[in-house]
Amino acid sequence: MPKYLDLFAGAGGLSEGFIRAGYEPVAHVEMDAAACYTLKTRAAYHWLKKQQNLVPYTRYLKGEISRTDFYDLIPEEILGSVLNYEISQETLPSIFKDIDALLGNEKLDLIVGGPPCQAYSIAGRARSENKMVGDKRNYLYKLYAEFLKKYQPKYFVFENVLGLLSAKDEDGTLHFDNMRKLFKTCGYTTDFRPLNASDYGVLQNRKRIILIGYRGEKTDFYPEIPVVKSKHKVGELFCDLPPIKAGEGVITPVETAHYTGKYLFSSKIKEYDKEPVTFHQARPNTAQDLEIYRIVVDTWNKSKTRIAYTDLPERLRTHNNTKSFLDRFKVVAGNLTCAQTVVAHISRDGHYFIHPDIRQNRSLTPREAARIQTFPDNYYFESVTGKPSRTLAYKQIGNAVPVCLAYSIADALLVRFTEGDKNVEKSNT
Repeated sequence: MPKYLDLFAGAGGLSEGFIRAGYEPVAHVEMDAAACYTLKTRAAYHWLKKQQNLVPYTRYLKGEISRTDFYDLIPEEILGSVLNYEISQETLPSIFKDIDALLGNEKLDLIVGGPPCQAYSIAGRARSENKMVGDKRNYLYKLYAEFLKKYQPKYFVFENVLGLLSAKDEDGTLHFDNMRKLFKTCGYTTDFRPLNASDYGVLQNRKRIILIGYRGEKTDFYPEIPVVKSKHKVGELFCDLPPIKAGEGVITPVETAHYTGKYLFSSKIKEYDKEPVTFHQARPNTAQDLEIYRIVVDTWNKSKTRIAYTDLPERLRTHNNTKSFLDRFKVVAGNLTCAQTVVAHISRDGHYFIHPDIRQNRSLTPREAARIQTFPDNYYFESVTGKPSRTLAYKQIGNAVPVCLAYSIADALLVRFTEGDKNVEKSNT
């Protein structure tokens, strides 16, 4: 069972995929405090599942016990594996010290993670006056390299947006080229693929660069990641959830209806029929927004066409910008095999993620967004205070790597570790 370190861990979508594939996390490093609590709660879930006792977890989700009381039931080393740090030159010594304590005499086999993508993303650069040039997030890969130097894992997996391929430094050089050169000086041969989550069992168009590094000189180390094309429709993600309207729903668990499809089970979003779900709560909307939502959904249902902002009745157009971002109101089409990319902006408004059922007339709930990201229904999203926050849940979900994409990468890479073990066995005989 390869042991891995999760850097820039977020809410744990990437990590969940690796755990599902059979890897063992040593530590998760994340700067966002709310996401760290999410990681702790998920670590507690996995520990309780191994003990075959998920009763405390269920009681916690129902609000029967507080988070403090729930955490008191979990060993300190499990909760302590989540390290709340902003990774910087100043914090590296403390982070290394904590990781060393968690590792003990064990060897780290793998490092996974991707720095925040805003500085590399094309959209982020478009919104920035200086195109993100000089933004410190552009150089977080240099800190990533420090972990490679210290722990020298056999492999590392670096995930980021497609914009990484074209993002330039102040001197005009490409960050991606500089990154690979630095990793080479650390002893790693690297290779990369642009992957779309929709090719790996995720009902969502989400394109990402997956850079994998191998410690040593080798050319054929990048694993073959089998494509898992799904014929299921996005509507299957929502059909068993209780119908609610804008402003309705609850954070606490609600029981789903009987689900007769296959996708939620094959993707492991649901572990059993009628599994309770949390965060099925819709944000409230203004009367104007709801009128726009009805127009957007009705137009799609009748003609299968998207409506541009400038196509709306003039009385409903209150934004001054009528030159760009004209698709700011968009339905998540239930009859397609792919939804649009779920992004962190969903925490600000849901205009880009309108529910396909015109009778419900609302944007997606956090749970619906989490299902698009293939998070299991039993995944709980935390806040800092312990009081549930729909906004923070949206943010964590939007920033995450889809679990099924992470699993596909992890499962394919696991073969490489197994091959290594077999080669060692042969050399010893």
